[in-house]
Amino acid sequence: MKLTGAQILVETIIEQGVDTVFGYPGGTVLNIYDELYKNQHRLHHIITAHEQGAAHAADGYARVSGKVGVVIATSGPGATNLITGIANAYLDSVPMVAITGNVSCDLIGRDSFQEVDIMGMTLPVTKHNYIVKDTEKLADVVREAFSIAKSGRPGPVLIDIPKDVQIKTAEFTPMNAPAPMFPFPAFDEEEIEAAAKMIADAKKPYIYCGGGVISCEASKEVLELAELIDAPIGCSMMGLHAVPATNARVLGMNGMHGRCPSTKAKNESDLIIAVGVRFSDRATGNKAKYATGAKILHIDVDAAELDKNISTHLGICANVKDVLTALIPKLQKQTHPEWQARIDELKAYEKENSAKCIGALSPHFAIEEVSRRMNADTPIATDVGQHQMWVAQKYSFRSPRTLVTSGGLGTMGFGLGAAIGSAVASGKRTVLFTGDGCFGMNLNELTTAVSQNVPVIIIIMNNGVLGMVRQWQGMFYEKHYSETTLNRKTDFVKLAEAFGAVGYRAATNDEFVKCLDKALALEGPVVIDCMINMDEKVFPMIPPNGSVEQLIIK
Repeated sequence: MKLTGAQILVETIIEQGVDTVFGYPGGTVLNIYDELYKNQHRLHHIITAHEQGAAHAADGYARVSGKVGVVIATSGPGATNLITGIANAYLDSVPMVAITGNVSCDLIGRDSFQEVDIMGMTLPVTKHNYIVKDTEKLADVVREAFSIAKSGRPGPVLIDIPKDVQIKTAEFTPMNAPAPMFPFPAFDEEEIEAAAKMIADAKKPYIYCGGGVISCEASKEVLELAELIDAPIGCSMMGLHAVPATNARVLGMNGMHGRCPSTKAKNESDLIIAVGVRFSDRATGNKAKYATGAKILHIDVDAAELDKNISTHLGICANVKDVLTALIPKLQKQTHPEWQARIDELKAYEKENSAKCIGALSPHFAIEEVSRRMNADTPIATDVGQHQMWVAQKYSFRSPRTLVTSGGLGTMGFGLGAAIGSAVASGKRTVLFTGDGCFGMNLNELTTAVSQNVPVIIIIMNNGVLGMVRQWQGMFYEKHYSETTLNRKTDFVKLAEAFGAVGYRAATNDEFVKCLDKALALEGPVVIDCMINMDEKVFPMIPPNGSVEQLIIK
């Protein structure tokens, strides 16, 4: 049957199992939006306040649902506003398809109104991208884009569609099922045997769990491996929700702001079994001094990650779940009583030497109270900074796909859009932890939360400063607090009310509990403005490019 390009786009999106898209209309996507209007009974569109918010919403939707997130924007500034969101998804390996309109093919390259080379701009931050100049090829491109986005190491793909391609017609043949994924890289039996020998020889094994465990749905296998070889589990920030924090083997996040037992145990281990992690600089510190007594067994679906940051003794490029499924039957039950005794010592040390908050409203208390009150499947979103690290340290994640945070790019302003996408994907109340600096970058998306009646509780850690940057200035720049004291007069309670949301303010722990009680009794968006001390710090901390020996406890 003959369809226009815009019709083909909508049909192929629906064909891929998509039920919700985020975006913002404009001149070069009017034909697409006309088809969205005609198909609103089949495909739900959510308009955000800004294209960046739409990209972050698609990102959050993908992380929580496990599906490919979809975002649509017009050409020029609409397209460029997506770039931060696309880059964020790229650094965190989130499957997303970004669809942009462009000027007609005959106007490309003529500096036409709202024309940019969005394909060229996004090449470094996409798995792949396309400009489709032939309507006949559009359906195949869309199908391939979805397959690329979700195959192997997931990531964002961009499709740029000139306006005349949306208008012209072409023959369209429907597919009854989503496009198949590309196969995972294969491993061989020799690699499995070598990995099994490394584990059998280890006396102090340590499992380092990353976000790839969630993408590959390998949580069960990681826990089974830990039980079998009597090993603790430490996590990257992206891997925190891969395994339940309530499991006694789970030591929490390691690295620059990781928990002391997790960071120290990794440094003292003789074998690090790294699954779905990329050994980022925040996790390793000074690479020359990183876990010098340990062998590295690295399992990752992306060959580019093996030996990129840390040299491995054995690298296996394959799906984590497949490798662990093949590896576990090769192993014998092990016990390491001396190693476990050392782990217990580190846990006791942490309990005795944990940093304390200094204000009347403790961010630690607030996060732990929310953790205690929320269900295991509640999505928790964060922005970036001190509050993000406090959540990583203090929130007890119990289910996969419940932490939605900007790990690789560290995007201030990520949180509210992502929280909206998370709530839409899950159909559940979502909690956003943010700071007053971050919230100032994305507060316009309150209009989206209110108009869609999204059940999101926004907890602002309001200290009047850019907290993490101020902490670094205080510790490493002789307290030269250059442009980190905000001096803003914004009343977040009144602001929430002006947007149509409900706002509360808390200045003590008791007041926070009362505000949270009220928020949980409501259905729509709620803002809780938490007044915390500007000198609260995030500890433990390893100085930039430092080593575990320089760990600052409090």
